[in-house]
Amino acid sequence: MGAEAGGPRGTAPGQQLRALFYALAPGESSFRTVEEVPDYVEKSIPFFITFIGLEFAVSWIQKRKLPGRINDGISSLSLGILSRLPDVLFRSIELISYIYVWNNYRLFELPWDSPWTWYLTLLGVDFAYYCFHRMSHEVNILWAAHQVHHSSEDYNLFTALRQSVLQKYTSWMFNLPMALFIPPSVFAVHLQFNLLYQFWIHTELITKLGPLEWILNTPSHHRVHHGRNPYCIDKNYGGTLIIWDRIFGTFEAEDAKVVYGLTHPVNSFDPIMLQLRPLAHIWNTFWATPGFCNKLSVIFKGPGWGPGKPRLGLPEEIPVITGKEVPFDPHVPAYLNCYAVVHFAVILDLYIELLASMTMLSQGAVLVRIGFIILSLASFGLLMENKSKAEILEIIRCLVFIGAYKLGYFRSHFSFLGYAYELPVYKKDCIRLDGPDELTWTEERRGCSWRLLRYCLPKSCQVVRFLQSRCLQYSRMSHTRLNVCLQR
Repeated sequence: MGAEAGGPRGTAPGQQLRALFYALAPGESSFRTVEEVPDYVEKSIPFFITFIGLEFAVSWIQKRKLPGRINDGISSLSLGILSRLPDVLFRSIELISYIYVWNNYRLFELPWDSPWTWYLTLLGVDFAYYCFHRMSHEVNILWAAHQVHHSSEDYNLFTALRQSVLQKYTSWMFNLPMALFIPPSVFAVHLQFNLLYQFWIHTELITKLGPLEWILNTPSHHRVHHGRNPYCIDKNYGGTLIIWDRIFGTFEAEDAKVVYGLTHPVNSFDPIMLQLRPLAHIWNTFWATPGFCNKLSVIFKGPGWGPGKPRLGLPEEIPVITGKEVPFDPHVPAYLNCYAVVHFAVILDLYIELLASMTMLSQGAVLVRIGFIILSLASFGLLMENKSKAEILEIIRCLVFIGAYKLGYFRSHFSFLGYAYELPVYKKDCIRLDGPDELTWTEERRGCSWRLLRYCLPKSCQVVRFLQSRCLQYSRMSHTRLNVCLQR
């Protein structure tokens, strides 16, 4: 690796779009140092949102059933955000471990700018992913992390973003053999490309892709992988390529209609519960199982294993698909769905802003924002389940936001959110505009309530004046920030 270390290279929108399909040539995606490698995943967020919108639009135009539900969509996006939060605080364990092996134990060094190195790394990263992915289905403790991705009973682009917080802390070791000869900068590129490629194959809109079905992992192949039909279990582990499954006997073509999700559905939208419940199950089973060797088998054999059974369990114990399976979908009032969508959009913006500004924030501000994001996502999960304790947690969440906002932890260009968050806390309060920048409450603050659409809101002209003043303020702030960036 060269001694010089520049900042991450920029990418044109067209390049970023092609990165989603692993369609960048070696010459435009090869870098001397890890520091120069763009964050392709973070820069793909606008494309994720765009393609999700297109999936809904195409389904509506074709008069298909819409590809997702509000509760499941918010759950998937919440899990995606949670999975990326550790990267705000720590460097990627996958890169740290890889660079350590490279610096201390590499046998030889392939040229970073050679097309042969680029294509070899493509194969190496995908084969490492196949090995990890297969182990994460066949080893119970690894499955406890990976099952988060399979817990959705829908199959759409939301599902692609449904990731585990813990999975990256179990997958890194499978990449280390490549560190003996492949430069970290090349590995860092393909690690992202392999992940991004798997986004667009989570859809039911694309049927078959002709001859490409023999080589590439396609939506059809991956639908089988997400199925809970007996013929779908433990099949099609490939990331970008399907050749590994064909070689090692784990390939299965799409046949009968696929029913998605876990063989034993978790029936929850709580992102924290979805992360921790499988670990709790292993813990309880470990102590309930007699014999030391059997206890170890609970951890290291398949999730279907039990005393006296084969390593991966008995195929006949997989629940039969009847065609009458109904996804977990508790009834939630329309106004509560609207409330959850609006407030989730706020949290999504806060998360994106955190990624963009984390190097300029104090450690305390970063921790407060992360804590508030986690609290919010947990609250949204309970709201979508219409749990009785969701009301209390949501009031606490809004009070936390107001307190943190007043203390200056959320002084962003969306400063009017400080007032928006007071709506779920103070019922039947009216607002008076005192000048262009401030709102004051004019009636006594009484009984807390979370029913957003039942509030006494200000007159429309006052709202317009307030938003105009905030937009003007945001415009000035954005102009100032741009000048600062240009001066740097």
